[in-house]
Amino acid sequence: MDKFAITGPTRLEGKVRVEGSKNAALPIIAGALLIRNGESIIRNVPPLRDIYTIIEMLEYLGAAVTYDDKRMVMTVNARNVTEPTAPYELMRKMRASFLVLGPLLARLGEARISLPGGCSLGARPVDYHIKGFAAIGAEISEKNGFVIASGKPLLGGEVYFDRPSHTGTENLIFGAIHAKRKTVLINAACDPEITDVATFLSRAGAKLYGVGTPQITIEPVRRLQAVDHTVSGDRLMAGTYAFGAALTGGDVEITGIPTQQMTVVIHKLEEMGCTVTAKKTSFRVKGPRRLKPVKVVAFPYPGFPTDLQACALAASTLADGASYIVDTVFPDRFNHTMELRRLGADVTVNAGEAIVNGVTKLQGASVMAPDIRAGAGILLGCLAAHGHSELLRVYHIDRGYYRIEEKLNRLGASIQRENE
Repeated sequence: MDKFAITGPTRLEGKVRVEGSKNAALPIIAGALLIRNGESIIRNVPPLRDIYTIIEMLEYLGAAVTYDDKRMVMTVNARNVTEPTAPYELMRKMRASFLVLGPLLARLGEARISLPGGCSLGARPVDYHIKGFAAIGAEISEKNGFVIASGKPLLGGEVYFDRPSHTGTENLIFGAIHAKRKTVLINAACDPEITDVATFLSRAGAKLYGVGTPQITIEPVRRLQAVDHTVSGDRLMAGTYAFGAALTGGDVEITGIPTQQMTVVIHKLEEMGCTVTAKKTSFRVKGPRRLKPVKVVAFPYPGFPTDLQACALAASTLADGASYIVDTVFPDRFNHTMELRRLGADVTVNAGEAIVNGVTKLQGASVMAPDIRAGAGILLGCLAAHGHSELLRVYHIDRGYYRIEEKLNRLGASIQRENE
């Protein structure tokens, strides 16, 4: 396993371009299973660990996949997909693999999907998927760690989400594509990545209405056609670099992202004293000498992204005053605070809220990345810390950020990838 050896403090300065969104590319690739005829081309697919995992999954199911990771271009031919089972050996690597449930049900009328590692139907977000498919006519059971679903065709109908579910919305769209009658998703997620998935499906011939709003209607179609689609830029990657500029008092221009997706993030950066200049597909962040404290409430889109909560919290560790960070999406998502405390941050977590009393200096230390987004926040903390830090378990970060150390080094960081 690799680790990062980091020398700080760093001031990030320069220009960086983000690749395609992982959270859009994964469901788009899964959605390509719905296309029986022809070869779909998917462009701007970032060469990340999770992308290679979903390729393994599609090939196991019978699809033919090619991927040029230099050009970031993928082709998918799902003509020969006949395998309805997604095994635990693949599912345990990535929870998003559950997205093949909808395409397999719509395509084959059956699916046998291993629950992701540590999952149970009632306690994990996949519960939204299960209830949704049952509402549109699927027969669902659980046996030996597998979700077993059948329904040919699915009937369609009305699905109500108790709270917006990103992958749940995508999975139900997939499943309803070939249903007997229309399906309406109420309280659906509105994330830009879902809009990107819908654009891909609409080009293929799907009839989707209201995407980007809390109510989505899917009119069934008989068949989809192969398409050529380019994945949109990764707003979470863009936000990570933006908070890196803020935390290090830097000056970074971030390109390759529709800035209307970044509105609430830009607003919070400005609250913290940053100067932000936004254009249509780029924005520039200039950090102040010292950041102002801020209150951040992570909330489903168009609210502040839960996946940038750790980066915002890391930035607030050096703010001049007390900041308050609340996560309404995942209230327990504060495992990065223990590692930031090792760097000298003053953070207290209580009842789903983090109180961050800004300090004047962080000190290098040995820390570890517990997951993708927490790891990114901790990495930003290491960039601002004085002295040497080592960040372990960077394979988590690699799942969501392509060669992030190389890009940060081009902005002025001092990061070496080493073997643990």
